[in-house]
Amino acid sequence: MIERLGIALALLALGLGAYTLGTRWQVSRVRRRGISSEILEALRPGIPAVIYFWSEGCAPCRLVQKPALEQLQAELGPQGVQIVPVNAVERPDLADEWGVLSLPTTFIVDGEGRPRRVNHGVARTGQLRRQIEELGRPAPNK
Repeated sequence: MIERLGIALALLALGLGAYTLGTRWQVSRVRRRGISSEILEALRPGIPAVIYFWSEGCAPCRLVQKPALEQLQAELGPQGVQIVPVNAVERPDLADEWGVLSLPTTFIVDGEGRPRRVNHGVARTGQLRRQIEELGRPAPNK
């Protein structure tokens, strides 16, 4: 019984490690390739951003992720965060450039335009707020 528990914990740790390395690789890949000039042009300098890949047919995008982003925008205001939605079905070139494999996917981009975090699947308001606060900017109007 103890051996099985040890094996299960080892597999869990291995899976978590692989996921962590995979997300770090994806962020570094986007950094190396540079942000799409089209997305970069949409960003206001000095303000962190959430690049949000979604599609019309994605229920979690509409029902959970979009309301979480709207709440984040309401809490932090336009000077605290900018939200840049990208429809991955209409813009597969951008989704491919950013390495998006599932929807929703959100990238946290610092005020200098560097991707810092990626979230595969739904990211709730609190998680996104913490990731933005980790960039070193105080929450403007909470």
